Amino acid sequence: MHIRPIEHSDVPAVAAMFRALAIEFIVHESPPEAAATFLRDNDEEGFLGFLRLGHAYHVAEMDGELAGFIAVRERQHLYHMFVAKKFHGRGIARALWGVARRQAIVAGGDGSFTVNASNYALPVYEAMGFERTAPMQCVNGLYFNPMKRPA
Repeated sequence: MHIRPIEHSDVPAVAAMFRALAIEFIVHESPPEAAATFLRDNDEEGFLGFLRLGHAYHVAEMDGELAGFIAVRERQHLYHMFVAKKFHGRGIARALWGVARRQAIVAGGDGSFTVNASNYALPVYEAMGFERTAPMQCVNGLYFNPMKRPA
């Protein structure tokens, strides 16, 4: 596995992976209009916008193939973490998290992080030391679990 900072040429593949995984694991619980808005906000243009805002993205590759990606916003919020379905269970999420966490701390973060976990990803985040800070929420038709990992 190779983990590196995202390049602009990665954005189409990252956006496509996001869309496929979000449809299966996130927006299937949402009303169609909310799902469409969420997917539109996270298309290629959306990812380019997140990069312009300074979100720190990394991608994981296995055998030259995109296996997953992660993004941290403002050195303290785990914004995106997705692993291609065929690579689930291989430690890719944990490896991506390790790289993103270290980079955020080196860049000045205090080592505490928040995340809004989907219902599907909740056990993954719990295994990485995140704890719920509130019950499941629904905002704009999207369900998530607010979580925090102390420093």
